[in-house]
Amino acid sequence: MNILFFLTPKSEVAYISEDDTLRQALEKMEHHKYSSVPIISRKGRYIGTLTEGDLLWGIKNQFNLSLKEAEKIPITAIRRRCDNLPVKADADMEDLILKALNQNFVPVLDDQKCFIGIITRKDIIKYFYQRCQAAQQAPVPEGEIHKLEVLSQAVRLGNGTDPL
Repeated sequence: MNILFFLTPKSEVAYISEDDTLRQALEKMEHHKYSSVPIISRKGRYIGTLTEGDLLWGIKNQFNLSLKEAEKIPITAIRRRCDNLPVKADADMEDLILKALNQNFVPVLDDQKCFIGIITRKDIIKYFYQRCQAAQQAPVPEGEIHKLEVLSQAVRLGNGTDPL
């Protein structure tokens, strides 16, 4: 299956630019009610992931400031604990699922390493839940049974447990 089936395009993703300030990032995350967002460069490349924790620890440990002063702090001045690992647009489902096990969203890059969107863990789970529901009501073709077995194995390998 092509992972782009799950893609939320960049035009529909709330992200922040490397030129944004701390205040802009706080306001965007609050407005969209997101706990993390991708950071994109001027050239459209994925830089990393900014989380609420990064912001809180940055404000506490790096800056002693008010909201007005936050307008002067570039978002790139905030240290990030970790970034959501991206996949290329031609990645296989196993790679996507293994990354989604530990991330709320997986950034997707084109062959020029430019950010083109995200795939959310919620969308992946929803898709497979619907497939499982449909499979319970209809016979499953042999090839699909193999794909579900591979998915189950990938999930077991990703978190050390058997989901079934």
